[in-house]
Amino acid sequence: MAEPDREALARQVAQVYREQSRRILATLIRLLGDFDLAEEALHEAFFVAVERWQADGVPDNPRAWLVSVGRFKAIDALRRRARFAASQAALLSQLEQLEQDDWSVEDVQDDRLRLIFTCCHPALAADAQVPLTLREICDLSTEEIARAFLVAPATIAQRIVRAKAKIRDAGIPYQVPQLSELPERLESVLRVIYLVFNEGYSASMGAELTRDELTREAIRLGHLLLELLPEAEVMGLLALMLLHESRRAARISATGELILLDEQDRSLWQQDLIEEGCALVERGLRSGQAGPYCLQAAIAAVHAEAASAEHTDWAQIVGLYDVLLRLQPSPVIQLNRAVALAKRDGPAAGLEQVQAILDRGDLQDYHLAHAARADFCRQLGQIAAARESYQHALALARQDPERRFLEQRLAQLGAC
Repeated sequence: MAEPDREALARQVAQVYREQSRRILATLIRLLGDFDLAEEALHEAFFVAVERWQADGVPDNPRAWLVSVGRFKAIDALRRRARFAASQAALLSQLEQLEQDDWSVEDVQDDRLRLIFTCCHPALAADAQVPLTLREICDLSTEEIARAFLVAPATIAQRIVRAKAKIRDAGIPYQVPQLSELPERLESVLRVIYLVFNEGYSASMGAELTRDELTREAIRLGHLLLELLPEAEVMGLLALMLLHESRRAARISATGELILLDEQDRSLWQQDLIEEGCALVERGLRSGQAGPYCLQAAIAAVHAEAASAEHTDWAQIVGLYDVLLRLQPSPVIQLNRAVALAKRDGPAAGLEQVQAILDRGDLQDYHLAHAARADFCRQLGQIAAARESYQHALALARQDPERRFLEQRLAQLGAC
């Protein structure tokens, strides 16, 4: 194969890995019943793909091909282990079962949803469910997950290891639970799907602001979950994701720079997603069972329905945040309310609220809190305080577009 063809194949394999690897892993976990064996099989399959696809070309269905190769690689690995541990009856039984089982590509469509429910099984420790899912579904590193939870990476790693061992030792099944079991698992599953979406909508670190394969997958899972359980909070979560996703094309400039909501070209917003999202918000609110996701979606809908930033109904948004805070007290929600309050009542009102949050010791490691404080100080002419907060935010930010935005703000202050 010519060198340019090798480079093209390498790019294609990398794209398949980026877009399909977590779906392939979910299927391998279901087939093999073992996280570590499945991860090993996944990487073996991609290694084989680099060699085979050079000679044979890329198959019509790369995902099915990789699942099949990964499964056989796992069987080979188990066979080798069995030769050195023939007394392990469980290992031999697993090998026999895998060699006899058959599967088809039609069986794999919902494997990621099955895996999410497995990772959110009530038998697992609550503080391990979301990290495990983010690791296996999103391929986030322990460092990235630790940043999201503001804990040490070693702590996250221990939680993930213990959760995997619990799934294995307790024989927790890889399946979507019965309808009667769904409600008790719903809160964790909704939280996980939203975290998957958020990592795609605003990546926790790196050169790119977004990872569209994650937002698409989160929305797909949201639709699947709505079919299983058409409850208000499922509608609210799906609506929230759709309304945020509708703004994707307007959030980044042609050169990859971050564009704030007030400055976005609203003609780029996807009206079909806005219409679907707003309709789901209305259904959720009419049900009388609206919770935090419905209220967050209602806030997003107010933004989506405003013809311009100047026409945004900030009083309604502040009111929705007040209700949301009563249902779900959170310093992040308080921060978002402070931003809305500043839009309604002026930057001094917003600064007072953000300063109170920081003075309590909340959100000290959250760059957006310091960025909000800096912005309010800038608007009030408190240049030294604004510079200090922008520098603090910059030291905490890990995403390149956000860092460039903060650097631009600091440079603008230099002229003041």
